[in-house]
Amino acid sequence: MPKTIISCAITGSIHTPSMSPYLPVTADQIAQSAIGAAEAGAAILHLHARVPETGAPSQDPALYAAFLPRIREATDAIVNITTGGGLGMSLEARIAPALQAAPELASLNMGSFNFNISAAEKALKDPQPWETDYLRGTRNLIMSNTFTQIEEVVTRLSAQGTRFEFECYDTGHLYNLAHFADAGLIKPPFFVQAIFGVTGAQGTDPENLMHMKATADRLFGKDYLLSVLGAGRAQFPLVTMGAILGGHVRVGLEDNLYIAKGELATSNAQMVAKVRRILEELGHEIATPGEARALLATKGADKVAF
Repeated sequence: MPKTIISCAITGSIHTPSMSPYLPVTADQIAQSAIGAAEAGAAILHLHARVPETGAPSQDPALYAAFLPRIREATDAIVNITTGGGLGMSLEARIAPALQAAPELASLNMGSFNFNISAAEKALKDPQPWETDYLRGTRNLIMSNTFTQIEEVVTRLSAQGTRFEFECYDTGHLYNLAHFADAGLIKPPFFVQAIFGVTGAQGTDPENLMHMKATADRLFGKDYLLSVLGAGRAQFPLVTMGAILGGHVRVGLEDNLYIAKGELATSNAQMVAKVRRILEELGHEIATPGEARALLATKGADKVAF
């Protein structure tokens, strides 16, 4: 069995500061949290930026520039920059940081879908006005990732050697990925992030994971790597199941704020350490950043622009 890659999603654009005091917001917090996650065993660091004064999601490349060099200097982990950005952002805004930084990896949503996180409002504690408005607004939000938009991201980022974490929120997204593979616009190995638990997409039922894996096996054979992301309370059970099936795992405060029932995670490193402990108890070896690079065929940390 190949070694297991642990990805850690450091802050994301879903959770808001009043939900947890441990959510990284400033450049210092994001950098320190990412470095800690890498030291705990994460080979890939999935990164978003936040407005430091408010914690609101932002795709301002200057905010990324405040923490990317520090992360690269302190760790060998693969940097993976979002192109999903924050909910409701234009495509041009979403891809701006990755175009400037030319990372080894960038995330890429593989289809349009309803993305409703309004239920998270009940977790707010003395929120800023933008937090409530942001969450409520998702009841009327379509996360737009048309074929034209996907092709634009693939074309522009591939030109600088960036490869992709293909985020698939439903089985149909796997067929979208196969469409681009058949057209020759993307080349294997395909790093497929199967995502479960966002309202508007597939749920966290174990049967959904089995179906996603069977479909990906049929479409891509040995040309892909499966990674699993479970939102909220499903995070650790579902990623463990994915690993047992031979896949890789993603954890982090973007996807889940709790380390155990009713207990907030105090850091991304804590979450990485927990999943690493589970995996090693199951007999898995954890991939180093160098081993992850070999599995994913990335261009190398010396070819990024930060």
